[in-house]
Amino acid sequence: MSFLFTSESVSCGHPDKICDQISDALLDLYLSNDCNAHTAIETLATTNRVIIAGEVLSSVPIPSEQIEQTVRNTIKNIGYEQNGFDWRTLHIDNLLHRQSANISEGIKDFGAGDQGIMFGYAKKEHGFETEYMPLPIFLANHILLKLREENHPALLPDAKSQITISYNQDGRAQSVSKIVISTQHKEDISVNNVREIIRPLIIKNIPEQLQPENAELIINPAGNFIIGGPDGDAGLTGRKIIVDTYGGAAPHGGGAFSGKDPSKVDRSAAYMLRWLAKNIVAAGLAEECLLQVSYAIGKAEPLSLFIDCKGTQRIPQERILNWIIQNINLTPKGIAELLQLKHPIYLPTASYGHFGRKADKNGYFTWEKLDIVEELKQCA
Repeated sequence: MSFLFTSESVSCGHPDKICDQISDALLDLYLSNDCNAHTAIETLATTNRVIIAGEVLSSVPIPSEQIEQTVRNTIKNIGYEQNGFDWRTLHIDNLLHRQSANISEGIKDFGAGDQGIMFGYAKKEHGFETEYMPLPIFLANHILLKLREENHPALLPDAKSQITISYNQDGRAQSVSKIVISTQHKEDISVNNVREIIRPLIIKNIPEQLQPENAELIINPAGNFIIGGPDGDAGLTGRKIIVDTYGGAAPHGGGAFSGKDPSKVDRSAAYMLRWLAKNIVAAGLAEECLLQVSYAIGKAEPLSLFIDCKGTQRIPQERILNWIIQNINLTPKGIAELLQLKHPIYLPTASYGHFGRKADKNGYFTWEKLDIVEELKQCA
């Protein structure tokens, strides 16, 4: 049966993504001073106000002035100098406190920083095999990132995208069926002008083989979008977890990522499972791979590990699962060491997706590396 599937994304200037970036900028600040720092930092942004709260445990105290400057610099780099939200004049409430003694005691022997379930996923889309991502969320992120790089003077930071892909009965992407873009713009620019600016930028960033003649391109369907960012809608850390992951094409455990150090398995285990799933698919053991893991707070070893290759596996799934159990350290300490997570690498993850990005030599997105493909091929 043929079908349509839709995913959405948001720009770095979306209110929730501003908060994710502030939380991760502060995490990076703590890790740059103490690689063993523990943080769970939450941010709220509204009209001319940012509130940061949560728990921190670090051997190196960070002055409140440095924390405030980090918040302002993050907002400045996003581009907010608007009435209602201006990095220079907004008020910052710092409500950070020391990590609970019960939690710090429970994880002192490298136990998990929380209980919960985490998922990792990878899929080989026909014609887009190298991304190992569901195509709708990949394109939704890609279009907004390209829109950001264009930096058109008429457009402001807040934006959303929504991509609908038409699939045939074999599950292969055939074309982009619908595109919805809403972007904030300057007051002296009409909606029609915004549409004229956006349309060619969007079309040129849709892969040629997916461009149909009758694709529906909907730009700013509500009309003017002048009041945006936290002045238009309050933002919160962790409210875009589906945007952060697989666009609804795979499950999410429920725990957000941003502001959390690697002891929080909500984040680090999700990164580890993405790395494993991507390498499994890249090794040709399956066309699609979903992994789930669970932990108990204070306990290092996972409680369960699950695999589902959706019937695309080329060898028994039990063999893949046993290889992981025998060869991969899934404790929080093992994950942090293998993926090199105790470094200030997190701010770039906080917008345009945590997955489907390019690993680089500076240690960013290490969970996107394909470095155990040959080992996994030995399973076959």
